[in-house]
Amino acid sequence: MSLLPILRFPDPRLKRVATRIEALDDSVRRLARDMAETMYEAPGIGLAATQVDVHQRLIVIDASETRDQLLILVNPEIIQQDGAQLCEEGCLSVPGIYDKVERAEHVLVRYQDLDGREQIVEAVGLLAVCLQHEIDHLQGRVFVEHLSQLKQVRIKSKLAKQARITA
Repeated sequence: MSLLPILRFPDPRLKRVATRIEALDDSVRRLARDMAETMYEAPGIGLAATQVDVHQRLIVIDASETRDQLLILVNPEIIQQDGAQLCEEGCLSVPGIYDKVERAEHVLVRYQDLDGREQIVEAVGLLAVCLQHEIDHLQGRVFVEHLSQLKQVRIKSKLAKQARITA
């Protein structure tokens, strides 16, 4: 396994829409393992393939307190959502930035596991937020795009300044 580089907002590759995974082979399984290792090391609670510059519909999530409930979702899609919750979000592609985003409170997500079997996960609270956040990445959206234009400009400016300081 190996750690993968994470794209940083506003990298234009984060805007690419991920394509459906048609063949669940060893390369997909290896990518899922590498993504999980990268997510845990970062540390984060979710990572979409888009964030590591692989534009396929694959996400890994572990929103558990104990960090031992890894969920790997191939070709995830939200099939039902209701309610609303306001939750502070952050993102491995937008380091150091946190803000409140309104999301559905309850979601049903259909996906395939690594053996190709169709599964459904029902989620509320943090897991529901995380699923929506990561599925947004697969559709070429970053959480800051849910914020006002003014906040987006400020975030881009802050990240550019951080990049100059670390360069």
